[in-house]
Amino acid sequence: MPAPFINSKKAALTLDDGTIFLGQLVGNVSEAQGEVIFITAMSGYQEVLTDPSYHGQIVVFTTAHVGNYGTNKRVDQAPPIQAAGAIFHELWQPRVTHWLSENTLPSYMNQNDLAFLTGVDTRALTLHIREKGARNGWIGPLVDPEIAKQKAKNVIPMTGRDLALEVTCQERYFLEAIQDAPKNTNEEKYLDSPQMAYPSGPKKRVAVLDFGIKKAILRNLRKQNLDLTVWPANTSFEAIMAENPDGLFLANGPGDPAACDYAIKVVKKALELDYFPIFGICLGHQIMGLAAGADTYKLPFGHHGLNHPVQDLGSEKIWMTSQNHVFCVDPQSLPQQVVVTHMNLNDDTVEGLKWLNKPAFCVQFHPEASPGPHDAVGLFKKFRTLLDGGTHA
Repeated sequence: MPAPFINSKKAALTLDDGTIFLGQLVGNVSEAQGEVIFITAMSGYQEVLTDPSYHGQIVVFTTAHVGNYGTNKRVDQAPPIQAAGAIFHELWQPRVTHWLSENTLPSYMNQNDLAFLTGVDTRALTLHIREKGARNGWIGPLVDPEIAKQKAKNVIPMTGRDLALEVTCQERYFLEAIQDAPKNTNEEKYLDSPQMAYPSGPKKRVAVLDFGIKKAILRNLRKQNLDLTVWPANTSFEAIMAENPDGLFLANGPGDPAACDYAIKVVKKALELDYFPIFGICLGHQIMGLAAGADTYKLPFGHHGLNHPVQDLGSEKIWMTSQNHVFCVDPQSLPQQVVVTHMNLNDDTVEGLKWLNKPAFCVQFHPEASPGPHDAVGLFKKFRTLLDGGTHA
């Protein structure tokens, strides 16, 4: 068992309904606030903490014991840490022995100025969120409960909140295609899991709208022999098209998709072109749905984890998927030319769409995260096929 934390102090998570969960506050950062959600992943904690989709959220890890394999800066998705805070039942803090580990998880979080609680009854907290829905909360030292409750109530609600502009790149940048699998070291091969063959066709140029994109998504796109121009979230359609890209990719990201009116306008104009492939993931999926004229709504506690079963309605195969979202596309509001391609088997929510009259498709889950392990990674190849002039499978 890990030794007790040094320099820890009693603290609490207070929700906006007044519910209090006690724990130990570790490190120099004494406060955090945000929407409190739970994640069911048993691994990948570093990828979660550095995923911009968790910006503005306090992440509750439902797995009782977290941190065994330490941290490695190479797997950061968008450093520094993006989550607003983190809550654990038990953290592993002694020296870790994983061959790629560079640091312990507690030290890594402290170095990145993240407020986190350990020793919390995460089972009770998760059940509370399941029953009452995601709540706004405040992590901090023990104070008058009414003061703590008011701090939690002061958190800006997620509905109507545009967080994409807080995590997007500040100016465009370029990434070249990856044309060969790593051949140098075992470490590089380990970090670059061989999910697919590398295309041998000509390079294509894709514009990427960055709403908080993960490094793994960029890598999977580049492995399809795609040169990428990554644009800030609020870039205009005219600026993007001035460079004559072959297609458009819409990234993952945090917040309410309906607040990203600038991106919805871009997608509407892109869908008017005769043949212009478009692929969206997560927030990008929701923005594409809104651009088609559909509505989005907020789920009670969202989907967060590596074990969400999704059915491909075409093949009827079931994929295990990685997910992180609190908003969803309403299938009843979709126009006739847009059809549902994937469904969540836990709650029958929409997980994928395609346009019958356009080379455009999107998914709510994260195909690059590979929890299945590689059930959905072929979607990147599908995008490449559309860029080459192919049709929907």
